[in-house]
Amino acid sequence: MSETQVNEFDGRPLAAARASERMLSATSVLAGLAVAKLLLQFSGIRHYGFFRDELYYIACGEHLAWGYVDQPPLIALLAWFSRHFLGNSLLSIRLLPVLAGAAVVFLTGMLAREFGGGRFAQFLAAAAILFAPAYFAFDSFFSMNAFEPLFWLVCAWIAVRIVRGASPRLWLAFGAVAGVGLENKHTTAVFGFAIVAGLVLSGEARVFRSRWIWIGGLIALAIFLPNLLWEARHGWPQIEVVRNAQLYKNISISPLRFLGEQIIFLHPIALPVWLGGLAWFFWARAGKRFRFLGWTYLIVMAVFIFLGGKSYYALPVYPLLMAAGGVAFERFSESNSRRWLRAAFPVLLIIGGLIALPFGVPLLPIESFMRYSALLPAASVVKTERDAVYAPLPQLYADMFGWDTMAATVAQVYQGLPEADRADCGILGGNYGEAGAIDHYGPALGLPKALSGHNSYFYWGPRGYSGACMIIFGERSDEFIKLFGDVHLAATSSSPHAMPNEQSVPVYLCRKPVAPLAVLWPRFKMII
Repeated sequence: MSETQVNEFDGRPLAAARASERMLSATSVLAGLAVAKLLLQFSGIRHYGFFRDELYYIACGEHLAWGYVDQPPLIALLAWFSRHFLGNSLLSIRLLPVLAGAAVVFLTGMLAREFGGGRFAQFLAAAAILFAPAYFAFDSFFSMNAFEPLFWLVCAWIAVRIVRGASPRLWLAFGAVAGVGLENKHTTAVFGFAIVAGLVLSGEARVFRSRWIWIGGLIALAIFLPNLLWEARHGWPQIEVVRNAQLYKNISISPLRFLGEQIIFLHPIALPVWLGGLAWFFWARAGKRFRFLGWTYLIVMAVFIFLGGKSYYALPVYPLLMAAGGVAFERFSESNSRRWLRAAFPVLLIIGGLIALPFGVPLLPIESFMRYSALLPAASVVKTERDAVYAPLPQLYADMFGWDTMAATVAQVYQGLPEADRADCGILGGNYGEAGAIDHYGPALGLPKALSGHNSYFYWGPRGYSGACMIIFGERSDEFIKLFGDVHLAATSSSPHAMPNEQSVPVYLCRKPVAPLAVLWPRFKMII
């Protein structure tokens, strides 16, 4: 019976039935890769400790607002949700990033399907993202970076559907997803601009004749507007954060190094996949109608390089290239003389990814990791901040050490005070990680909420403390103690694996302020 004949069991043509079976089979493969992502991430999810920024986001979740000094509101809302509905453990806080990462793996394969890729193309695209070291790192802790690739990928998938002939009403969904993405991280605006410019440059300007794309844009603006108004009311602090970070914190890198670090982030073995995807967009006949995504990638890279952004800012765009690269590799390996690549290359990709896995997922005991990393020094060469240059560990891990010890040390000093002094004794951390450690671990240790002049903590103010008694520790404490007439070094918190400025942290007990704390408060401000 020919493939055009009807299947006697369900009435469908056999060709359609078999195509459906292949699609279900490919979907099962992608689901399996997503599950593998979950298992690999869960294997290290409880190790080491809270990352510096996680403690800060949890604190922001206790001060829900339409904006913060250094980020839009979504991450704080997700922190609030995690804490109230999932719990306060490492597993609870990191569950949503892991789920987002699994979704990115699955949807990367689905995007390859939209490009016309078969089962192998979908598998390769998803596997390339699954074993990318930077994506393991993104999804190992709670941050905006874990969710940003998902928003970009869903937006791209919707745009591809529309270009392929789906209803232009889908631009409404695009606008909604983009709007929420902007509430997650402002760099989504770069992606949105790049998509629009890419459509124009690739000859898809006809889409702008549809009213739905404009309505979608208004939806994105409406969702983003509350944060935009918050920024305006507070003097655009995000701009100040970026400017100060470039001046005082971030390492400035050349465009060539920026590009080189993309290779390291995604694993050198995956280079043929995403580079082939870029070529497929511009030179393959089948990729022509999706060329706007090739332009999107180039524009995203150009903007971040020109503006001096960190090299990892561009990482959320790579699922698009991996999806196209899966299709390109599938086409390239169709001939019998190259079929062996379909087995050999994925094996090489997976082995390389597993070798790099401990650099993205905290699998190993810390001493074992240090010995392992000494064998692969090239895996730790990327440094994005000046303080990380002399850290004994990659910053991802160094910033997971010292916080519980620091809180316990401060608690010893606080509990050693006369009971009458504790009610008006404020605890001031030099940066949001130090203050966040007190806020997170403090309740179990009998500590009040912390103070800090760093970023959003500055706007939460001195919490009514007079300043007559202050415990001051951490960054810039040597400056702050000069504002008090009576200063005593009460303790030192030590953590050899932490970032250099957190390895030995003095804790001071300070009295006799030169002025009330409310008057001194502006002098503690640090926006960076």
